[in-house]
Amino acid sequence: MSGMVEGKVVVVTGAGNGIGRAIALAMAAEGARVVVNDLGSSVHGEGQDAGPAQRVVDEIKAAGGEAVASTDSVAGWDSAHRIVQTAMDTFGQIDTVVNNAGILRDRMFHKMDEQEWMAVLNVHLNGSFFMARAAAPHFRAQGSGNYIHMTSNTGLVGNIGQVNYAAAKMGIVGMSKAIALDMANFGVRSNCISPAAWSRMIGAVPTDTPEKKLQAERMERMMHPSRQAPLAVFLASDQAKDVSGQIFYVRANEIMLVSQPRVTRSVHRDNGWTPRDVAEHAIPALRSSFLPLHQTHDVYSWEPI
Repeated sequence: MSGMVEGKVVVVTGAGNGIGRAIALAMAAEGARVVVNDLGSSVHGEGQDAGPAQRVVDEIKAAGGEAVASTDSVAGWDSAHRIVQTAMDTFGQIDTVVNNAGILRDRMFHKMDEQEWMAVLNVHLNGSFFMARAAAPHFRAQGSGNYIHMTSNTGLVGNIGQVNYAAAKMGIVGMSKAIALDMANFGVRSNCISPAAWSRMIGAVPTDTPEKKLQAERMERMMHPSRQAPLAVFLASDQAKDVSGQIFYVRANEIMLVSQPRVTRSVHRDNGWTPRDVAEHAIPALRSSFLPLHQTHDVYSWEPI
């Protein structure tokens, strides 16, 4: 029986380790030819090393698959185009872009500097746009294509000390939906996965309290990056031809569909509003529908299984 993505060409960014590596291996196991892109930098975006990408390529080839390494950065217009061109030069086509590359520069908002803000947005948000945009002419010409973007519950729900990461990941959600709308007439799909998996980035989050240390140990045990791969392979396949503009959350053995912002309650006054009316009538009427300042662990409070 042929693989679910047999003959397709998939670019996976940040594929040298963790979730990206797991997705690259799973795509190859299901018949895809894979561009394994990884700058080889640290979790903070420092340095460069061709080793991680090449090791994954070697794994794929040892299992009988086809793959090529790329060490260009997603965080530049020209370098992102080179990543896509690697797929075209090596395999003659491109069918899926998995925007997985990422870094962290965690800091409390009131202490975060410009460089920490820009570094994270450049890799996550700009990098996802640059990669998507580089593939768009090829997708449009062939009348098909697929984007899989990695978002995060840090953006969807919230976490402390990650305002740069939250902004980038929520921006990716809006970008994905807009791409889905703009490219629908060309047979191109765009979806988001919010992964709960043990990765270098999660491992870099400080565990400076007993509670955080216990939480990290539990996540490392139960949330192997390979749990993210089946949904990604499905989304890259022709069986997902009618799935676009969606957000999925994958945690251990759970796959959840995430809601998107919609009006939950409204109030109306025939003669319009004054500031005093807002204070006395609008806000009291709406307050019962306010969302509290939750973090991810408040919303997803049950144990993963």
